[in-house]
Amino acid sequence: MQCNKCRRNAIFFQEYSGLHLCEQHFEADVEAKAKHEIRSRRWMIPGDHIAVALSGDPYSSALLFFLKKLTADRRDIRISAISLDEGITGYRDPVYAMRIAQMLDTECIMGSFQEVFGITVDEIAHTKGANLACTYCRILRKFLLNRIAREHGITKLAIGYTLDDGAIVVLKNILEGNPGILVSSGRNIRGKIPRIQPFLSIPRNEVALYADLHVKGYDQSRCPYNNKPFEKDIQEMLSDLTIRHPATKYALLSLEKHLTCAWVSMPDSGSACELCGEPTDGLCQSCRIINEVTAHGT
Repeated sequence: MQCNKCRRNAIFFQEYSGLHLCEQHFEADVEAKAKHEIRSRRWMIPGDHIAVALSGDPYSSALLFFLKKLTADRRDIRISAISLDEGITGYRDPVYAMRIAQMLDTECIMGSFQEVFGITVDEIAHTKGANLACTYCRILRKFLLNRIAREHGITKLAIGYTLDDGAIVVLKNILEGNPGILVSSGRNIRGKIPRIQPFLSIPRNEVALYADLHVKGYDQSRCPYNNKPFEKDIQEMLSDLTIRHPATKYALLSLEKHLTCAWVSMPDSGSACELCGEPTDGLCQSCRIINEVTAHGT
């Protein structure tokens, strides 16, 4: 097939737009969406030091490439990377992230669960069970990324979330009756580094292809503890809906934006976590888990 924009050979068919795109126009389309997301949400300002949470997978690797390209001619924006070793055998080997950062001429700041918490995710899975390991890892990972970012004067954390990730989170929390969780990031939390997600309006398969075009040697391993039946059901539900209604994921993302605007305009209830400032009574779940794991390490 030929590209609908220039008649060169197409490399991708975009189902929701009906367009066949060549490599040049596919790349331009991905980057235009990411730039629009940054502009519309005011995610980048002069003086920013942005760190990509670089796991070495195709999505975070593609994000680092894009941000380096976007800021190549700007001296008022600095791009770094943060890579964490969670201690999961056969998954997220930090060597991948270090190689990609080096290839893209980027400073890579390393962190380790073992060094900070005195425990690995494999050990958590052994003591708490594989089902809880994913939850503990997510909370500890967010905590450590935020801590490293504060220590290095980083102003924004860039996360390689895609449209699929955003749609899954929205649908999951709606079905669980927790819409407030969707927009908690819209609040200013004490000590929390703002997070940006430039690929949030781009489907996962397009980000993966963008990575294939520009980044070599990324990590393709899968987490052995990411085995949640409910989330798998949601992914299958979204896939089925998207086949019949290609704009489903974009509709869910639009819902998240409307909820965020409504939530931010609401008055603060005044109840906040005693340690981190998250809206809750007493200690939030994250701080309870961090206290538990930190006590284990000592």
